[in-house]
Amino acid sequence: MGGPISSAMMAALTQQAPREASEIGGFSGGIATLADGRLYALQHAFGLDGRVSSYPASARGYSVVNSYMLTQPDAAMLIDTGFGKDEPAIRGEIESLIAPGSPLSLFPLRLNEFMSINNVGAFAAHFNIEQCYTSNPDAALWFDFGAEANSRSVLEAMKVTAVTRADTIELGKSGRAIDVMQAPIRLIATRWLYDRTTKTLFSSDLFTHLWRSTQSGPWIVTEADDTMTAPELRSFMLNTRYWWLEGAPTDSIRRGIGDVFDKYDIETIAPGYGCVLRGRKVVARHYRMLDEFLKSCDKSVMVSRYVTRDEER
Repeated sequence: MGGPISSAMMAALTQQAPREASEIGGFSGGIATLADGRLYALQHAFGLDGRVSSYPASARGYSVVNSYMLTQPDAAMLIDTGFGKDEPAIRGEIESLIAPGSPLSLFPLRLNEFMSINNVGAFAAHFNIEQCYTSNPDAALWFDFGAEANSRSVLEAMKVTAVTRADTIELGKSGRAIDVMQAPIRLIATRWLYDRTTKTLFSSDLFTHLWRSTQSGPWIVTEADDTMTAPELRSFMLNTRYWWLEGAPTDSIRRGIGDVFDKYDIETIAPGYGCVLRGRKVVARHYRMLDEFLKSCDKSVMVSRYVTRDEER
């Protein structure tokens, strides 16, 4: 994991302007502009040394935790809140994107994952939180990580809006539509989102299969540097939290994911961690690779078995 953030680094983060879309191919951390004035990725690196179960035990290098800021002239929403180690930096980045006192909504997509919910309490105490979207209304019980004595009272005072497995929410008075769906493949309660304005799918813990050898990234994959192969994707899936897919009834999972890609016009896949996939051709290619992997794992052609973390495939 990264070291402590110095005051000088903090100042640089809060004063740095968001990168323009033309620069994102070489982006190395902080705020990446995905749609100017509309969507930003807040990306923070962590090291891979065999202890992070979201990646194969043998993986070495770096990945990033992604939070996403959706902005409107009169409202903003933060998707996932990042690890506690990055809270000062993320707070500064949010402050650089919205005016003081502006209404901010939160939407943590995975209620059981620290990288999704860790900073809800801290941000609820610091920003003008309009509401927090969740699948469970008892938010104070899920998000109570703060060391402050009043952290529970802050969370209990926060407005919580429960969303269903198929819902649409609106951001701002102009009614920017964001579709909410239950993730078609998941281990825990997970939501995916689709932003109609930027044609972005927020895929939480799927499409997280790209990491880098150095901390400098780049963390946005475009057609020019989309080099991942189908065997590499297969190895990633079978050596992480999705090891159980081999021999599982994957046809229904394929249909669920396929329905999402048939219904929505997706130009960007924005995962909860790992590289953002940018561009129609990149999105289509990675969806095809995933679908072929799932097809090859179905119980009709493979036998299910228990696999320990020490065994890599």
